[in-house]
Amino acid sequence: MDSNMFVGLDIGTTKIACIITELGENGQLKVIGVGISPSDGLRKGAVVDIAKTVNSIKKAVEEAELMAGVDVDAVWVGIAGSHINNINSNGVVAIDKEITKEDIERAIDSAKAVQISKDREILHIIPQEFIVDDQKGIKDPLGMCGVRLQTKIHIITGAIASAQNIMKCVENAGLRVIDLVLEPLASSYAVLEKDEKELGVALIDIGGGTTDVAIYFDESIRHSAVVAFGGSNVTKDIAMVLGTPIEKAEEIKKANGCAYLPLLRGKEFINVPGGLGGHDDREVERETVVNIIEPRVEEILSHVLREIERTEYADMLGAGIVLTGGGSLMEGMRDKAESIFKLPVKLGVPSRFGGLTEAARSPAHATGIGLCMYAAEMCGGDKKGKKGGGGNSNYRSAIDKMISWAKEFF
Repeated sequence: MDSNMFVGLDIGTTKIACIITELGENGQLKVIGVGISPSDGLRKGAVVDIAKTVNSIKKAVEEAELMAGVDVDAVWVGIAGSHINNINSNGVVAIDKEITKEDIERAIDSAKAVQISKDREILHIIPQEFIVDDQKGIKDPLGMCGVRLQTKIHIITGAIASAQNIMKCVENAGLRVIDLVLEPLASSYAVLEKDEKELGVALIDIGGGTTDVAIYFDESIRHSAVVAFGGSNVTKDIAMVLGTPIEKAEEIKKANGCAYLPLLRGKEFINVPGGLGGHDDREVERETVVNIIEPRVEEILSHVLREIERTEYADMLGAGIVLTGGGSLMEGMRDKAESIFKLPVKLGVPSRFGGLTEAARSPAHATGIGLCMYAAEMCGGDKKGKKGGGGNSNYRSAIDKMISWAKEFF
């Protein structure tokens, strides 16, 4: 595989997407291949059927390879699910005049010294800020003078078993995992602007099985969480109430779904295929479908609101809310979100890339595109991924990432 190539693999509950990009001479990523395959081997982001997941991964990758005309052997993989957790931690060390790389490492070691259960592992160590003596808000303290160095970091952990199962599926599909990346973190690379991260923003990625949340303030991630509800819950509600197969309920949701009843104008009727509970094919008012969808969407967004409100950043979201993910595409989702959060809401569409823009410029591909952007930044001048590879299992690599991010990300 070409060293200028970065491949993102978004393993979701309802779909698996493979995005192949290459780095152009101008430094911009170009999408050269997109592959999508239905996913039925996961539940709420966790693998429940390895064989089905492997098969879906192979199909998505093969489709992307065919479009790009290349062979893929290594990928950056997104990870989410209700097993994801986060910790904000501080570390303090004494320094002798000028701050060195070793001092930064010691401060990180001090901050990382938190109790994590044996069934969990660190996925990311993300810098928030450094404090030298009483001077706050420092992004890169290397070379500064002082007697006390403090660091604030965001630690993201995941269940070892869940991470291993995802890696096993990818490896069984004949691919090497360069790194596991938290999906809302990846999505932020594709849809958030620097000013939004500076002013304060909540990124809400509505997927099939889960809804992922990431709060940014002062250019750093401050909180991350996973809500165990997503678009598939809406689909199941439609199937149960209308007595139609899940596949048909998904089609109804995509074609006629709406998350905000006031947007309806006049009476509209839609065809509902039967097949469950003795129901025959029939016509129902679109309002009936919206009355099924809206309460579930409100429940999902209310869970997210409670997650935001339990942080200290609930009143610091100057840039409001950014919705992304496949679930954000439903009509009325933005209006419903504004009514719940009482903040400005915009749809997060991937940008800052070239190539097959029509095939990839959709909120549904925010994670896949973001994985490629994350990979390009983590690799820097080393296009083979050595700088960012294996960060989920190698703590020394995590420290190198931390120092690298302090210099590059800010």
